[in-house]
Amino acid sequence: MAETQTLEQFYQQKFNWLPENLQQDIGHFNVFRLEDFQGAGAKTFRYSRRDFYKVSLIRGSNVYHYADKSVEINGTTLVFFNPQVPYTYDTLSEIKTGFFCIFKEAFFTERMRSNINELPMFVPGGKPFYVLNEEQDRYVSQLFTKMLDEINSDYRYKYDLIMNYVTEMIHYALKMEPSETLYKHPDAKSRITSIFTELLERQFPIESTSQRFTLRSARDFADQLSVHVNHLNRAIKDTTGKTTTEHIAERLASEAKALLKHTNWNVSEISYCLGFEEPAHFNNFFRKQTGQTPSSFRIV
Repeated sequence: MAETQTLEQFYQQKFNWLPENLQQDIGHFNVFRLEDFQGAGAKTFRYSRRDFYKVSLIRGSNVYHYADKSVEINGTTLVFFNPQVPYTYDTLSEIKTGFFCIFKEAFFTERMRSNINELPMFVPGGKPFYVLNEEQDRYVSQLFTKMLDEINSDYRYKYDLIMNYVTEMIHYALKMEPSETLYKHPDAKSRITSIFTELLERQFPIESTSQRFTLRSARDFADQLSVHVNHLNRAIKDTTGKTTTEHIAERLASEAKALLKHTNWNVSEISYCLGFEEPAHFNNFFRKQTGQTPSSFRIV
C-alpha cells in the first residue's frame, strides 16, 4: 500500500507547525500560493496518497504521476487530487507559480450534503487534469485569490463563502473538455480493467505489520467499483485472458515472496498482513501458488 501523508505531516513538513484547531476541525480547509514554497528549502514529496483532498492550479512544465499513469503538461493545469489515489509531480520549470487548497471530506459534505467522491474528477479512474488557456487561468486564479482573501478575514461565515468558490471551480472544470491525452482506453472493459489494476496495486507494497490487504476477492473489487461482480469478471477475463481471482492471487503471491525474502517478520505476521485469518490458510495458498511452503521458500 502506498504511504499516506496526513494533514499533520503536511503542515509539519511544509511549515514545521500545526494549526491549533486541526485535531478538532474535521472539516479543515486552507489555501496557499505556490510561490510561497519556492527556493532551496522547498521539499519534494514522494509518490504517496494523502488523507485529504487537494486542488491545484499549477503553471509551467510538469510531469504528473497519478495512480499508474504519468503525463507531461506544459502551461497551466487545474488538478484535482483525492485521498483514494497516490500521486506526485516533477517540476520541469525553474519557477512554479499558482495556487492550491486542501480540505477534508467533511468540509465539503457538511455544507453540500452530497458525496464528493461521485464527482467525475474525484472518482477512481476519472480525469483529474484540466489544461487551462489564458482566460481560464485568469478565471480560476480569481477564485483562488478570493479564497485567500476570505481565509485571512474575520468574516463569521467565511468558510461557507469559500465552499461556494470551491464548488464554482469544480463546476467550471466540469464544463471544460478534459485533457484527452490522459487515460485513453479502447473500450469500457479496458477502462474497468485499468481501474481494477489501480485498486489492486495501491494496496502494495506492505511496509509494516500494521498494514492489511483488504480487497481480497472479486466481489470486494466489484463493490468498490459499483459494478456487478459478473461484469467485472467478464471485463478482466476478456481484456487480460486471466480471471480476477488469478490476478489477485498472483499479486498476493508476489508480495508474499517479497516479504519472506526481505523482512524478518514471522509467517503469522505476513499471513495477517496479506489478509489471511489463519497462518494455515496462508500456507495452503502459498503452496498452491509456488509449490513450496513459506518456510521452505524463505531458506532457499
